[in-house]
Amino acid sequence: MRGLCYFFLSILTQVSSSTLKVIGVLGHNVTLPCTYDSLTHGVLSFCWGRGVVPRSQCSSTILSSQDGAVPFRQSPRYQLLGRVTDGDVSLTILDAQWSDAGVYGCRIEIPGWFNDKKVNTHLVMEEAPVEQPVTQDWAPASGDILTTFVTNNVEVGEVIGIATLESHNTTEEEFKAFLEVGNISRMAAIFFFIIIIILVFVFRRRFLPKRTLQHLNTSTAENIYEVL
Repeated sequence: MRGLCYFFLSILTQVSSSTLKVIGVLGHNVTLPCTYDSLTHGVLSFCWGRGVVPRSQCSSTILSSQDGAVPFRQSPRYQLLGRVTDGDVSLTILDAQWSDAGVYGCRIEIPGWFNDKKVNTHLVMEEAPVEQPVTQDWAPASGDILTTFVTNNVEVGEVIGIATLESHNTTEEEFKAFLEVGNISRMAAIFFFIIIIILVFVFRRRFLPKRTLQHLNTSTAENIYEVL
């Protein structure tokens, strides 16, 4: 009978428990999550400890809170950076080290029998990834433009010679100048041709009638002379 009671008791105590795995980076802050519904229960007491959460309290308690206050904190590296009043009682470990790896237990004391919420978190520590320095076996010559772009997270460089660009630009400018000179020459030729046409027309209007009149007078005089 006693064994049966212990069996049912172990089942009830495991109903509200969960196990998580968190990976931390050496030398960085790491947060172990633990939350509850503060709108339903209000501000509750809780504790954090090293090791799996036992049947009561926390094992090797490192931080505890009573009605919103924190009467015990084993180290200033253990911080509650979430909004505790909103039910976020996650534990943040500052400047995590190899010795911080292991199992952490969070117990939230919810009123009633066997209502406590228990969260066991396994913290695994890893080294920070080493950034590979970018080495260059050459240096861009003076007068070159270095353009870079990223392909698959690898920076690639491409050199474009300014001399080629300047030569191309110079050719375009010379061609444009040639077109401008050609346009000016054509306009000057047209203008000059129009001036010549006007001068010819004026010359014909002014001098041609006089010559015709002189020719008529001469012919009349000759005729009179012949009659006489």
